[in-house]
Amino acid sequence: MDVGEHLLRRLHAVRHRVGRRLRGPAPDWYEADLAEFTRRHEQELGSRPDIVRFPCGDERTSTTEFDPHYAYQGAWVMQQLGVNRPARHVDVGSLTTYISFFATLQPTEFIDIRPANMTFPGVSSRAGSVLNLPFDDQTVESVSCLHVVEHVGLGRYGDPINPSGMIEAIRELSRVLAPGGHLYLSLPTGRDVVHFNAHRVTSPTVVLEAATPLVLVDLAAILDDGSYVSDASVEILTRQRYACGLYHFRRSE
Repeated sequence: MDVGEHLLRRLHAVRHRVGRRLRGPAPDWYEADLAEFTRRHEQELGSRPDIVRFPCGDERTSTTEFDPHYAYQGAWVMQQLGVNRPARHVDVGSLTTYISFFATLQPTEFIDIRPANMTFPGVSSRAGSVLNLPFDDQTVESVSCLHVVEHVGLGRYGDPINPSGMIEAIRELSRVLAPGGHLYLSLPTGRDVVHFNAHRVTSPTVVLEAATPLVLVDLAAILDDGSYVSDASVEILTRQRYACGLYHFRRSE
């Protein structure tokens, strides 16, 4: 799967996540289906329905489309949390869909420059930047940051242009991690390239250096072909174009 196809699949996945608010053109079969629905509604239910046209024409597929990066990375963190069972978990800027799931295992605080007004039990949220987290040095026992740092410094979200933004973000995540604590980090991994102003793809050696002095506990990945690998290697990831590296770091006691 090339980068263009991957981005197209991500667009389809985003359309599904936002409740299909992005309307596409009506397909050829749309009018016939609408007419049949209206006729049968009147015939079988005895009333004419109030219809708002909202064509969704790209979902009659033989299989269910999904974005492997987003489908697997949240489950990867859940597995890790289930094993390590922190008293409290902090997530920085990840997809909000994950947060309530994390909170079923332990209280979870969501940090983002745009805090989320979530009311699910165990979830809290406050404003903060991945470049300036609201925690003292080495005080957080469990942190996740999924598909976030690759955007920092590209101006996509109105943040200042900063070529070192990703490196600084990883260092800031490392700064707050407590002795014995766990950091779960994901980002596009492969040959170093910047897709301005969307994201970066970064070689694993750069990520490992940025996370120093943290120790890499294990490395998983979603490869270019969409497959999940629980025991990936630096060598495998270096050969990818747009993989998702799943890095589990720990600070020594």
